[in-house]
Amino acid sequence: MRRAVCPGSFDPITNGHLDIIGRASKLYDVVHVAVMINQSKKGLFTVDERIDLIRRVTTEFGNVQVEAFHGLLVDFCKQRDIPAIVKGLRAVSDFDYELQMAQMNNGLSGVETLFVPTNPTYSFLSSSLVKEVATWGGDVSHLLPPLVHEALTERLAQR
Repeated sequence: MRRAVCPGSFDPITNGHLDIIGRASKLYDVVHVAVMINQSKKGLFTVDERIDLIRRVTTEFGNVQVEAFHGLLVDFCKQRDIPAIVKGLRAVSDFDYELQMAQMNNGLSGVETLFVPTNPTYSFLSSSLVKEVATWGGDVSHLLPPLVHEALTERLAQR
């Protein structure tokens, strides 16, 4: 089986994330979505909420598995026999950082990284930007799956 992982914090998952996951799902038999746990960051959504949202919006792909992870991504890959990491690149500035990570991951474990250029429609998109715009009342509905937009709207209303 050809396996790959799409890692991230996904707080929340955006249409840009879904584009990369969907494209990876056409190239690999199984795509693992690894939701990173960062103890030093307080997310808008809990890890369990993010996992639930991602599972619900990726069901159409049929070959996506979603789970949390804490620690080195290469350890996640080793434990699941995953030889490839799929990362979306929005701009040249992403490449500088991601290339260093790819080289480190390969050096540590032999895991390869596949860079996928982001669909130009989503080239500016990040979860942080979506949260900031939504916090100030901006319309981000076209940047998120409807289910995620609804969850974001509800969460911000609770604050």
